[in-house]
Amino acid sequence: MSVLAGFQGRLEVRPGFVPVAGIRQVVFDWDGTLSFVRAGWAEVMREQWLEVLPRSAGEAETDRRKLVHEEIWRLNGRPSIHQAARLSEWVAERGAVPESALDYENEYQRRLGEVIASRFSDARNGLPQADAWVVPGARRLLEFLATRGITVHVLSGTQRRFVLEEAHVLGLEAFFGDRIYGPTGPDDREFTKRATLERILSDAGLPPSALLAFGDGQVEIVETKALGGTAVAVATDESQFGSGQLDEAKRLRLMGLGADVCLPDFRDLDGIKSLWFS
Repeated sequence: MSVLAGFQGRLEVRPGFVPVAGIRQVVFDWDGTLSFVRAGWAEVMREQWLEVLPRSAGEAETDRRKLVHEEIWRLNGRPSIHQAARLSEWVAERGAVPESALDYENEYQRRLGEVIASRFSDARNGLPQADAWVVPGARRLLEFLATRGITVHVLSGTQRRFVLEEAHVLGLEAFFGDRIYGPTGPDDREFTKRATLERILSDAGLPPSALLAFGDGQVEIVETKALGGTAVAVATDESQFGSGQLDEAKRLRLMGLGADVCLPDFRDLDGIKSLWFS
């Protein structure tokens, strides 16, 4: 295949990228990649952190917000207990008595759960339809991959039980079967995306070149590239669902981490096909 660069339709391609043939295993992150049910999770977490993190002497509020934002996104893609642990550690570093990481995690899940509950209610009642919470083009892509006999997986930092429920409500569970992976509970620190990716390839008896991963978090991009697979940054706009616009902050962060391709959603199915499935 030829070396590509620049924009191919709605897809931005890293200079020098050479698409590989033989993709057989495709991995998707969940939140912000396939589902908008948890869109805004970072804002929920940020407000929690700002409430409990002591301000350093002379620290401007804008600086504190920037630090919090950067630390949350640095850990994105790992189970959220790791972010909760960092918050607990950070509070202590600033001279206050922190709550436990599990306490912070449970409070974060409670706050986010209130947002999710209202969206579930809408989806179940058809107002809006469930597809309003699915990233545009995702269902068509999953249907296409099924016709090609490609095995698809969900690999999420969100607790597996939540992802299973959300996949059911959104009508996506049939695509994945039992291939939905995530932490087993709020204090699961053993789950890692790297180990799961390695197991997917080992169980299938395939080389890393057969792996294609889509995600909007740091971990899946870094670990897929480290293994030798192809990583696609999904820079979805989570502030205006379905806008079709790239989130520039996501784009810069994920392309900076080595993503091979960047897209705003999955509407350009022809472009995706032309790179890996022509």
